[in-house]
Amino acid sequence: MLIRYGQFLFRYRNILFPVVLIALLLGFKPMPFAGNEHADYWLDFFGLMLIILGQVLRAAVIGLAYIKRGGVNKKIHADNLVTHGIFAHCRNPLYAGNLMILAGFLVIHNNTWVYLLGGGFFLLSYSAIVAAEESFLRDKFGEEFDRYCKDVNRWLFRMRGIRQTLNSIQFNWRRVLIKDYTTMSTWMITVLVIFTEEHIAFLGLENSHVFMTKISIAIILTLFIMVWVRTMKKSGKLAEK
Repeated sequence: MLIRYGQFLFRYRNILFPVVLIALLLGFKPMPFAGNEHADYWLDFFGLMLIILGQVLRAAVIGLAYIKRGGVNKKIHADNLVTHGIFAHCRNPLYAGNLMILAGFLVIHNNTWVYLLGGGFFLLSYSAIVAAEESFLRDKFGEEFDRYCKDVNRWLFRMRGIRQTLNSIQFNWRRVLIKDYTTMSTWMITVLVIFTEEHIAFLGLENSHVFMTKISIAIILTLFIMVWVRTMKKSGKLAEK
């Protein structure tokens, strides 16, 4: 059942995950940390650090040894088994980065129901997707994949040899920008929206007009940069080397 659920999510996650996240963030009111609006700034900072660490992890994965996770015709697919780069230290580093980013959203929003429902849903969903992918990889690569699983953890990072890995492969920042600009833009806009929701919840709409104006400018600037990167990518002026 977990594998079938993972196969379903693999096909529809790009629609389902944003819908669930939006429903959670807008359906439940953000709460100040320990009932103190000023202390909440520290919680927001912690959540933002989680998001940045998740993005840094994604950038390291893509910049060193990228693996296409979109599949073919929305079905799980792999031409070869990637075991180098960050994949030599964790079997699912991209998903680990995604979970860190999602955890950051939940922490900034800070609502018990969002923690329980969102945390439970996304942990179960990514576990199901990983189960479906590993079932496919085991069927296709057999003993090679089993040996890889014995050497590398599913989620926990093996830090031994990480410096050698980082020094042995040239980092491709162009690939990071090309492949991950939508993720970066999306989490930036999401954080700005949550901050706006917090400000309105804590101080009221009548006291949030100046803040909302600043946030709107930041969102417009983020969208402008996203469109610029996309345009450069489509024109071929920004390409992998």
